[in-house]
Amino acid sequence: MFRVTVFEEEIILHIKVDDLTGHQVIELVSEHLHSMTLMSPAESIHALDIERLKKPEITFWSAWDDNELAGCGALKELDSRHGEIKSMRTSSSHLRKGVASKVLQHIIEEAKRRGYQRLSLETGSMTSFEPARKLYESFGFRYCQPFADYTEDPNSVFMTKEL
Repeated sequence: MFRVTVFEEEIILHIKVDDLTGHQVIELVSEHLHSMTLMSPAESIHALDIERLKKPEITFWSAWDDNELAGCGALKELDSRHGEIKSMRTSSSHLRKGVASKVLQHIIEEAKRRGYQRLSLETGSMTSFEPARKLYESFGFRYCQPFADYTEDPNSVFMTKEL
């Protein structure tokens, strides 16, 4: 559980491993995928749908403020020492409340617990992705070359953090 204080109002986030079957989670992942289609060309969209998020190498978390879904994020194991952040999304009703920071902090802590030495991610290069890039930079992620199966793409940037 994480406490987040926003403008004198404190919300308590409960972050839990999620099986991706609840309607709120399905809606948020669908919203995430839809927004990617509005911001990126199809060949540059690397967001995962519900079925691909259920693969065994991926752990998906949902973050809850009481009974309201506040956000989500996932961790994909690339190998025993390297993980990838996937599907970071904050619910539109919880923007600018620190939800993304808490989910990212949770994923980083889990990656360390697993013994990963590196954590990487892909995100968009467009202006609309600037808040996400700034968040990752604030946690010590640095720009890098494509990793895993990614290739150079003018619509993508790649970031990594040594743990």
